[in-house]
This record gives sequence, structure tokens and C-alpha cells, in this order.
Amino acid sequence: MVSKNQIKLITSLQQKKYRIINQMFFAEGVKVIQELLNSNFELEHLYTTQYDFEDVLGKKKSLIHETDLKKISALATPNSCLALFKIPEEKTIIESGLIIALDDVRDPGNLGTILRLCDWYGVEQVICSKESVDIYNPKVVQATMGSISRVNVTYVDLEAYISQTNLKVYGTFMEGENIYKSSLPQEGIIVMGNEANGISEEIEALIKNRITIPRFGKLQKAESLNVATATGIILSEFKRNLA
Repeated sequence: MVSKNQIKLITSLQQKKYRIINQMFFAEGVKVIQELLNSNFELEHLYTTQYDFEDVLGKKKSLIHETDLKKISALATPNSCLALFKIPEEKTIIESGLIIALDDVRDPGNLGTILRLCDWYGVEQVICSKESVDIYNPKVVQATMGSISRVNVTYVDLEAYISQTNLKVYGTFMEGENIYKSSLPQEGIIVMGNEANGISEEIEALIKNRITIPRFGKLQKAESLNVATATGIILSEFKRNLA
């Protein structure tokens, strides 16, 4: 059984301010939780409706009923388990290889998908503006499908960071060099913009290398690509020479 205090704590973690106060977040689903258990994330407590996760010590695991899981789950259709993890300290940004920088990306699904893409393409670092959606938002954690454990995400003053970096900075714009005809390095920062407004004017002013994904449609009517979709295409091109 889950106590009222436990229910109150877990449900409060759907909000960023309470995740900060308690320095905890939660994950749902066997795959995501197992990925986190196999990483450096520290388990606080696991709630499950099944006799699973045999490697988790009894004092950190509670077998609960499905009705209790519904009370603490953020999903419309709860999975079979939910786990609380401690939020680790942010790691130092290492300026090497490719780095994805997100300028005010607000949609949890987009951020989660971008982390999965970075994991797939071997990009180990993502830098987010402070206005971007929180990495420990339950919807982000769910969308990463475990990739959150393998990609270092850091929140910074993006304008200040880009203005002092020694790496080449690339930005995605409608007007830019055709990415399929560009000579692309294996080191640099790739800036992806907000879902509705793209890259902000302040950040745009700092970007010298402008690239674009050309439209091939006959009517040329599509206004833009989803930011996660665009990230996948761009990373594929940057990594093409390594294949």
C-alpha cells in the first residue's frame, strides 16, 4: 500500500519546483526504469505491481496494487511500475565532439526524442537554454526510453555560453547552406531552435555557420520541420562520413 504522504510526494514531482525542492524525479515502465537502474542514477524507491526487479533490495522496493499505481502515475494508462530517483549533480561540459544546443525547446516529447537521437548518433552532450523544458519532466523521461542515462544534459545561459566557446557554432535556418552540399566537421555546436519561433535573435547574431535542410516538395509549401525530426536529419548528415 502507498501512504497518503508518499502519494502526495510522488504526484508533486510532476511539477518542476517540487522536483527541485526534493531533488527527485520519477520514471515509469520496465524498460526506462531498468535502463536507469543500470546507470549511475541512484534509486530512491521502486513501486511495482509485479514480482520483478529481483536485483532491487527489498527495503527499496514495494509491491503495490494497480489501484495504488494509478494514484501515483502520470500516465493515462499506467504501466506496471514507477520508480523514484535522485537528481544527480550537473556534470561539467566537455568541449569536444558534436554538441547539440537547444534554444528554448519547450515540448517534452521533442526533448525526449532529441536525447534518443543523440544517444543513437553518439552525441554525448546536450546544452539547453534555461527556458527549455526540464529534463526530469515525467514526459521527457518517458520519451527518452532510457537515453537520459547516457546523454549529459546541462542548462546554461545559452547566449553567454555560445559567445565564449572556442568551437564552431552551426545554426539551422530556412536560409542557409544546403546541408547535403556542406563540408561538415565532427566537432562543433549545433543549435536547434524553438518549435514556433526557431532560433532567437540573440543567439542567431552569434552564429556564423548557417545550414538548412532543403525542401524537395513540388509546391514548396511546408513551412518548417519538427525540431526533433530536423535534429535527426542533421545528425545523420554530420555523422555520414563516419559510416
